[in-house]
Amino acid sequence: MNIKLAIEDGINILKDKKINTAKLDAEILMAKALKKDRKYIILNDNNDLNGKILNYFYKLINERASYKPIAYLINKKFFWKNEFFVNKHTLIPRPDTEILVEQVLKLTKQKNKMNILDIGVGSGCIILSVLKERKNFLGTGIDISKNALEICKINAKRLKVDQRIKLYKTNIDKFEEGNYDLIISNPPYIKKFVLKYLESDVIKFEPKLALDGGIDGLSEIRKVIIKSSELIKKNGKFVLEIGFNQKNKVVKLLKEKGFYINCTLKDLALNDRCIVSTKI
Repeated sequence: MNIKLAIEDGINILKDKKINTAKLDAEILMAKALKKDRKYIILNDNNDLNGKILNYFYKLINERASYKPIAYLINKKFFWKNEFFVNKHTLIPRPDTEILVEQVLKLTKQKNKMNILDIGVGSGCIILSVLKERKNFLGTGIDISKNALEICKINAKRLKVDQRIKLYKTNIDKFEEGNYDLIISNPPYIKKFVLKYLESDVIKFEPKLALDGGIDGLSEIRKVIIKSSELIKKNGKFVLEIGFNQKNKVVKLLKEKGFYINCTLKDLALNDRCIVSTKI
């Protein structure tokens, strides 16, 4: 079988499972099977495939047909300006989360040196994107997942910022290290009872630890705000990702802990997604 026919077959398998990105996914997975880029497979679609590669391609297609995210199948996801290594131990970076990076870079435009903390660092996509662009900044990342920290370490090395970040395996409640100019966090904020209604590729494959925000969706956000109010310097900035319907409650929590609200920002779907505040 040649590349073109195998891809067409793969597309049909994915379409049967109502996967909207069937064509793109089949091409990406063929590129993965061949260890080539998509341009190669488009220009060489008449080339025959050997049995080993064909079997591997169908294995990938069947995994995708079970709704396993494409990012986990190819172990990478593009975020901000860089490619990040990801696997099942970290949340897949979302375009909406790029708002946090954008805000941090805006806030720090005139700053030469800053000490930044990322609470729930995961793959490292937020803090590492910032460190890559701010050459004199120092970063600290914490996470309760040892596996997530290992992935962050890989990404820090790839982006050549590993000398400027310290990583700690700890719960935010127990973390006492440092005094920060800026804190960022994308904590779990989905209500526990809503988890089962998430799309199959999210709930079946992404780590629940990074999604579950407890009964009201605010249990982790609450902890992050309380601890950030202790770890941040006076006039320090706090950039927090929130769920689409949490703005009012989170603003109230922030104000109670001595934060002034600078602005709230919407994501690509025009949902409230990020709050920027200052410790007063």
